[in-house]
Formats: sequence, structure tokens, C-alpha cells
Amino acid sequence: MQSRVKWVEGMTFLGQSNSGHSVVMDGNGGEKAPSPMELVLMAAGGCSSVDVVSGLTSAGQPITACEAQIKAVRREQAPRLFTSANLHFVVTGHGLDETLVAKTVADSLEKYCSVCLMLGEGVEMTHSYEIIEA
Repeated sequence: MQSRVKWVEGMTFLGQSNSGHSVVMDGNGGEKAPSPMELVLMAAGGCSSVDVVSGLTSAGQPITACEAQIKAVRREQAPRLFTSANLHFVVTGHGLDETLVAKTVADSLEKYCSVCLMLGEGVEMTHSYEIIEA
């Protein structure tokens, strides 16, 4: 897997993936686009959401929506690393099995999500969930 990042102007950068997709990044804390650290959180939420949706769908759970809400804390001094992060999943569906939702969310963070597992090497990663009956 490869990617590249090109400087556009000021503190604006263009990330290009090997699959041909581009994303703008802003080194000024998100004035024009997401900051690189915001993208890390979105990547964790996206990767884990794939696990949750595919796991629940494979288990025959009738989900209609899934949203990952990510909250993280960073150090005040440089390097401004994340010290902790929580992925909270809001899973909506018809008669969802709460035990299965809890296990699927936990398994994503603890076994399957590559981004979360990498972050977990230096970041206290936690998860939570809620179920909304549709």
C-alpha cells in the first residue's frame, strides 16, 4: 500500500491514495479542511464501522443505521499525541440483539480494526454503544 502527500499552498496539503482518491488536509488546525489528526480519528471510526456493520449484517441483525462518534484527548505539549479515545457507536435497527451488538463493537476494537489496533499501542482506546429501535 502506498500514498503520497503534496504541499498545495500555505499549510494546505493534498493526500493521494494508491487507489486514486484524494483528500485535502489542513495544517492550520482545520481552517480549510480536516487536520491530519482529525483524519486519524475519522480513519479509526471508518475502519471500526466497517467491522461493526459487516459483523452485524453477517449475523443477520436488521440494522438500518450505524454512526461512530469519536472523542479523543491529546497532550497539551508537542508532540500532541492522542492519550485516549472513545468510539461510541449508535446502532439503529429492528429488534437488535444487544449482546451481539456489544460483542461486535468490542471485537472490532480489540481484534479486527487495523487503525484502532495501531492506535491502541500508545493510546487508551475504549468503546461504548447504544441501540436505537427503528
